[in-house]
Amino acid sequence: MISREYSVFFEQLGKNNHKEWFHANKKHYEQEVKAPFLALLDHLIPELTTWDPRIPQEAKTALFRINKDIRFSKDKSPYHTVMKAGFSPNGKKSMLPGYYLGIDAHNIHVGGGLFMLRPPELKKLREHIARDTDQLVRLVENADFISSFGRIKGEKAKRLDKSLVEAAEKTDLIYNKQFYAMAEFPLEPFFGSEELTEEILEHFKGIRPLIDYLTAALE
Repeated sequence: MISREYSVFFEQLGKNNHKEWFHANKKHYEQEVKAPFLALLDHLIPELTTWDPRIPQEAKTALFRINKDIRFSKDKSPYHTVMKAGFSPNGKKSMLPGYYLGIDAHNIHVGGGLFMLRPPELKKLREHIARDTDQLVRLVENADFISSFGRIKGEKAKRLDKSLVEAAEKTDLIYNKQFYAMAEFPLEPFFGSEELTEEILEHFKGIRPLIDYLTAALE
């Protein structure tokens, strides 16, 4: 289970984000951060694979590296200050819709959707939205969905194909180039608690209809 030591590590990493500090505290990271996070994933994955058996069953395959890719970043700090995991068919870097979990020093981020879309898949998705606009609107305008996740996020295009203009009158989401939503809530109440798994799964259940809609569009 995730303990207060998890938060302490990331609070300190935020102030000492360099290789010397990390390597000096790597044992703390392995024991108090990585191990409990992987254990949490082990509890989540069996439920997710009942929803979509294509999601890999190994927790390590869902885990994103704590090391940052700083080659093209202005921020040269080498480590993320959050543990992240992605649950998608064909793995965490799949271009298919999936679920996301991130836990930093103080907050839990739970959600999902489509984060990477190539032009052919984006065209296919927009055509699906144009054919079935009402269902998408019902999903994202649902009061429970908004209460948990707020509005759908994602970068938007400035222009649309003329064939999609009618659908755009019903929802501007058809302009999106990404389709995802995220809930955020405090970590502290869940220190040492087995209820964290159920809380995360409840949020995954809340976003599952959107994942299913996006999946159907691309299939």
